[in-house]
Amino acid sequence: MMYRMRKSSPRKPSKHLFIIFTWNFSVFMYFELLARMITDGSDIKVFSLGLLNATQFSFTVTLLILTVVYLFSEKYHYMVSAVWMIFLFTIFTSQLIYHDIFRTFYYFQSIDHAKQGFGFRDIIISAITRNLWWILLSLVIIGLVFYSGVRKNKRYMVNHYRWKTKSLLISCFLIGFLTFHFLTVGNLRTDERAEDVYFNMHAPNLSVEKLGLLTTIRIDIQRYLTGWSPPLVAPPFEDDTLEGEADEDPGDSVPSDEKKSTSPGKEDKNSVQEEFGENKLNIPFDKLIDQTKNDEVKRMHEYFNRQKPSKKNKFTGKYEGYNLIWITAEAFAPYAIDKELTPSLYKLSEEGYQFTNFYNPIWSVSTSDGEYTILHSLVPKSGVWSFSESAHNDVPFVMGNQLKKEGYETRAYHNHTYDYYDRDLSHPNMGYDYKGVGHGLSISQLWPESDLEMIEETIDEYIDKEPFHTYYITVSGHLEYNFIGNQMAMKNREFVDHLDLSDQAKAYLAGQIELDRAMEELMYHLEKADVLDQTLIVMTGDHYPYGLDYDAIEELIGEPIDEKFGLYENEWILYSPDMKDEEVVVEEPTYTLDMLPTVSNLMGVDFDSRLLMGQDVFSDEEPIVVFEDKSFITDKVKYYYPDNEAISLTGESINQEHLKKMKRRTDEIFYYSAKILEHDYYSELEWEK
Repeated sequence: MMYRMRKSSPRKPSKHLFIIFTWNFSVFMYFELLARMITDGSDIKVFSLGLLNATQFSFTVTLLILTVVYLFSEKYHYMVSAVWMIFLFTIFTSQLIYHDIFRTFYYFQSIDHAKQGFGFRDIIISAITRNLWWILLSLVIIGLVFYSGVRKNKRYMVNHYRWKTKSLLISCFLIGFLTFHFLTVGNLRTDERAEDVYFNMHAPNLSVEKLGLLTTIRIDIQRYLTGWSPPLVAPPFEDDTLEGEADEDPGDSVPSDEKKSTSPGKEDKNSVQEEFGENKLNIPFDKLIDQTKNDEVKRMHEYFNRQKPSKKNKFTGKYEGYNLIWITAEAFAPYAIDKELTPSLYKLSEEGYQFTNFYNPIWSVSTSDGEYTILHSLVPKSGVWSFSESAHNDVPFVMGNQLKKEGYETRAYHNHTYDYYDRDLSHPNMGYDYKGVGHGLSISQLWPESDLEMIEETIDEYIDKEPFHTYYITVSGHLEYNFIGNQMAMKNREFVDHLDLSDQAKAYLAGQIELDRAMEELMYHLEKADVLDQTLIVMTGDHYPYGLDYDAIEELIGEPIDEKFGLYENEWILYSPDMKDEEVVVEEPTYTLDMLPTVSNLMGVDFDSRLLMGQDVFSDEEPIVVFEDKSFITDKVKYYYPDNEAISLTGESINQEHLKKMKRRTDEIFYYSAKILEHDYYSELEWEK
């Protein structure tokens, strides 16, 4: 009797397919859940409708991956899948580490500038160390799943599919991917926010919440590789008053003479403005419209021609001929101001004009975008480094170019690497003789570098060259906030050790003390040179100190933080010695985009208010503050876009026509800001004095 040894049967194609599919889909969902868990508290909820969208997109992408995998021979299926998983792990991990530092996600375009990030390697290493548990866990989970699949595949070798079978499988995967993908995208139309971040805007945190991190990354890479950006639909032209909206809003309005009120007993900044004329240039829009062939540029001419310029007022030209020092201070915030710890900042804040409702929104490219909004009065375009892109454009309305034209000595300084964020290109384009570390500015190689030392090294270069305009970008207040690697915090530790605060909060204040000492030095030299009385000082932060935990911020402000809007409240310092006798208080909502037109009006330079997205706060324009996710604040309402939540600020019911009008205005600000950058729009204009 003869016996045959039974051979192990080859694994059936269906079982092999199931393993590959399950492995990829499981890893996708693991990363999606991980991303939601470790970013929970940044408006990204773990369990929400967005998780369902993320699951559906993960399913469709898995089908696409199977399509790619099955283009290869069966023996390479796990190798191809492994390469994909390594790429996925790298991208997800880098995004989550970036979020840990900046509380947002990076653009794929930022990879072009990755070498600059190595200047902050200590911060990156620290962030990796904080998150080492889930990084190692991810590697272990992916490794175990991969090993399990490979082991089973070696035990049961798969028969080679015939080309007809393989073609059929690939066709099925591709058809399945396209079908489920379009069904999933179609489902987004039931959620306006999900649809908007998928098609029309880049708001990273909201996108991760609504679509998942995988899809957010995929959309960003797609836009980067194709040179495509979210389609911006021009808001429709409408009359200044919406249909059904009266000049005085019923119910939710305030009398027109109260819209720009100041605090009781303070000077009314709104008295009789109609006699002063308007802040506009003699631009022949009608001729430009006839000559322009580009439809988008023509529409822009038509839009700006329809806008009402802001009125000049009694503040117009008040500081004409004054020296101007403008400072963008790293992570500066109201809680950096203390009468005892930072007396110079306290003096500037208390004795200058008061902006009690000022906001400094965070944007995707953090410091660079913050600077861009402050200096250009435009919203950054999503998906690109707007400041870097502007280096090739005509930018006639920034203060450097405006005052250089008036004969001012115009200089800019930064006490960190001079070409970081491409400032070596953007800042000379704004009319500045620009110096930074590695290019004209020699200071001690510390991290972060000293603001005080920057002032000491630079002030003699311009103080005797009136009129002068100097722009500083500081760095002493930079994260991380500790007494281990932050040398500014260590330098000033003795001044904060007595405080009943966490070390993180103390370290933040210690860094801001260096800024205070720099301002003390600046004021001393200005007064010594007898030019302080003829100098206007402007300062705010580039963004709120996102390197602080929310608990530390709450320690510093002494109350729970409002993460929707209150997190972005900041201080706008506008100071000249004669201001302390005026006591001007601006209570309406203002923000960084308002700084350029306001200072331009104060300095008496020629500008066209229709071409800037912010506004002169001393004019009679209706205030609005917009945020990256298209939330906004007016003097009547706070509107939080992610939740479609409107909160009345008047104590009365919300006027829906006013809300609609402000939504349209927000769309206009985003659209025309992007198009100005895209088309180098200012170079298309001409005007005469």
